[in-house]
Amino acid sequence: MSKIISLVSGIIFGIGLVISEMINPEKVLGFLDLFGNWDPSLAFVMIGALIVSSPMFHLIKRKEKPLFAENFNYSNNKEINNKLIIGSVLFGAGWGLGGLCPGPAISSIALLNINSISFVVAMFFGFYLVKFFKLSS
Repeated sequence: MSKIISLVSGIIFGIGLVISEMINPEKVLGFLDLFGNWDPSLAFVMIGALIVSSPMFHLIKRKEKPLFAENFNYSNNKEINNKLIIGSVLFGAGWGLGGLCPGPAISSIALLNINSISFVVAMFFGFYLVKFFKLSS
């Protein structure tokens, strides 16, 4: 049952990304261009998401367990270390240069855009590299 809930949640998330145009790299880059032709529309998407998710997060985390799982699975780690900093910089650079982050990139594959497909291939290659470097260190 939890796999069906995950699938439905992912589909709803993907539809939201398409409707908000977060799968459009030009739209995202326009949002990130603060000193040029800034497009603030994605800020409204983010504010809307926070208005819905923040109260729900606080209500749900008070429950003993989730509806469709045995336990909650979120990190309590508050440590800022080199891995977090390097990962954040790489994520931000990828978002700023490519105009996509992982969720929208995967959703945008449906458009068969060669840039989106290249981004996703490079992203999975990066996942592999991280595993490779973890094993060798």
